[in-house]
Amino acid sequence: LQFQTSIPFCVVGSNQLIEAKGKKVRGRLYPWGVVEVENPEHNDFLKLRTMLITHMQDLQEVTQDLHYENFRSERLKKGGRKVEDEEVNKDQILLEKEAELRRMQEMIARMQAQMQMQRQGGEGDSSATHGYKV
Repeated sequence: LQFQTSIPFCVVGSNQLIEAKGKKVRGRLYPWGVVEVENPEHNDFLKLRTMLITHMQDLQEVTQDLHYENFRSERLKKGGRKVEDEEVNKDQILLEKEAELRRMQEMIARMQAQMQMQRQGGEGDSSATHGYKV
């Protein structure tokens, strides 16, 4: 209840030391007076910090649940699991790579056959070894 009466929190920060009422305090100097950072009558920082520390676990759990439920809702709207889509995509890529590998192996076999034929047909002709057809 103590925190609810303070909402919205009024938080003031400063890194300057100012003299107020005869003593040095961290605060801000305004034409109407001094706002002291560490004075609970001027600043709700201590209340806010206490609330955050005492309710940190609740905040984490609520945030995690909220993000998970949003993620889950979006996934259901899209009609399924992304994992299945990734597996199908991986399978398709694998099939394409295998087809490319077969084409390259066939091309290498043709090139080797051509080289073999040129060696057999032109052993006496040195120019035949330099005229490979790809």
